[in-house]
Amino acid sequence: MTMPKKASITLIGCGKMGSALLSGWIKNQVIEHALVIDPHQIPGVFDKNEPIEYFNAPPESYKNGSDFLIIAIKPQILKDVGSKIAKTLPKEIPILSIAAGQSLNTLESIFGSSRAIIRSMPNTPAAIGKGISVCIPNDHITETQKELAQDLLETSGRVEWIEDETLMDAVTALSGSGPAYIFHLIEILEKSGIELGLSPEMAGTLARQTVIGSAALAENENQKPASVLRENVTSPGGTTEAALSILMDGRAQDIFNEALNAAKTRSQELNS
Repeated sequence: MTMPKKASITLIGCGKMGSALLSGWIKNQVIEHALVIDPHQIPGVFDKNEPIEYFNAPPESYKNGSDFLIIAIKPQILKDVGSKIAKTLPKEIPILSIAAGQSLNTLESIFGSSRAIIRSMPNTPAAIGKGISVCIPNDHITETQKELAQDLLETSGRVEWIEDETLMDAVTALSGSGPAYIFHLIEILEKSGIELGLSPEMAGTLARQTVIGSAALAENENQKPASVLRENVTSPGGTTEAALSILMDGRAQDIFNEALNAAKTRSQELNS
């Protein structure tokens, strides 16, 4: 992937997701300048990075200009922080928001109804270029701005676009929060291995590497449905089939349905 030009960005918030995205942009050399605004000291890895200019509060002016203002702060403080930034932010600067649960209407109410805005939901594997971001633009985003946002987000993984914003709460529940579910699965497998007599070290290694290898296989054979991949490692009358007879009795699906619905509901509440 090559970008037509290096971008100049303003990043609001340099926490886990903000720093993950910034790392990807610097590593892939897709930005020429980053103005980072965060009340806390930015991670040390960025201290001596030439493209970065750091402020602990919104500046009085954006003299260097920005191709995008990236919002990477907690949704609970968006209205307070955003209203302060909106006072000095030039009207021509578009916004790319990764604040969970914050709708286009909410963002427009803070930054102006005529502002070009893209709402996006990435996830933390973006830090190693293995994430996925789902986006939706408002009516003011130009095709050029959309392409630039695509290029920026592709440094962190795959990018998908949707037209129905109501689906973003489901996206947040599945892929935004999803990495935590996979990490919890590693925890579960590790604890089960210990129950079977394995040492904590061995159980942890086996659980982690099994998930890593399975994910890599799913990526390598991405044309095959997950059900087919499962069937390929399930011999009739074997050990895997014995385990799956329990895992696939409906209880696990019910638990995940309940869990994702809770995440979706919370995403909706964050915008209320």
